[in-house]
Amino acid sequence: MKKEKLKKSKDTSEVIATGVAFVFGTFLLALCYNLFFVPNEIVVGGISGLGLIISKLTGINVQLFIYMAQVFCIFISYILLGKEETKKTILGSILYPLFITFTIPIARVLISHLSFQEILVTVVLAGLLYGISNGIIYRIGYSTGGGDVLIKLLCKYFHFSEGKSSIILNIFIIIFGAFIFGIDTAVYAVIILVINSILVDKISSGISDSKNFMIYTRKTLKVKKIIQDEFKTGFTIFPTIGGYSHHKGAVIMCVIRNIDVNHFKTKILEIDPEAFFVISDCYEVQGGVKRSNLPFI
Repeated sequence: MKKEKLKKSKDTSEVIATGVAFVFGTFLLALCYNLFFVPNEIVVGGISGLGLIISKLTGINVQLFIYMAQVFCIFISYILLGKEETKKTILGSILYPLFITFTIPIARVLISHLSFQEILVTVVLAGLLYGISNGIIYRIGYSTGGGDVLIKLLCKYFHFSEGKSSIILNIFIIIFGAFIFGIDTAVYAVIILVINSILVDKISSGISDSKNFMIYTRKTLKVKKIIQDEFKTGFTIFPTIGGYSHHKGAVIMCVIRNIDVNHFKTKILEIDPEAFFVISDCYEVQGGVKRSNLPFI
């Protein structure tokens, strides 16, 4: 009973934390829109970017268009994508336009303090805020609806990957925006999307503070000793058979801190100049040998 209560309490805490993170991320996204995109007429894609274009062409209020488009996307999602997919977008589809309305006066106050002579400074700040807010939202698996629904429709009916669908949709809207607002704003939009992509990856996956080594060597015993005695970490050995030579051997897998990577590579090559190893980023390690001096484990 006690374990069940603790589990329920933990689950409730996680749900609350996730909800708070989503609300905060959506708030930052809406603030970024009113603070940087609207006053500088930068179209980065999605329903909000399309809203700037439609507003310029027709005079329709941007907020009104976003409200209408979000409701339309929920309706289309329910019909074409189904109930389960629509559930994931309803909260964001409601919150995002509400926060766009709510953050207008906040953005107006902040704009007077964030007026830069160089537009690139504005663009970089916009990219940072846009990337951080999207990173928070994507990390917890939520969506703000709108453009995300259109991306899923492209995936379903044209069999594109989500990444390719996102690129196609955003490029189309950015090019459309370039005809309306000029090439300069399209270039700024691309810079913002590049910064956004980098930050979303880092926030979603985490920052790699260690490297995973896969080492093939004939001096297995000496390499094992170095790993244990000098670098104070654990390792796993996999038996292997050479694809070309058909010789039996072994691959040593271990995780090394970033600051020790070059030193570790040098040591391996000193022991066995013919050693073959593959190095990849390591974002998280659980279990195995734990040492107090290895903060990433």
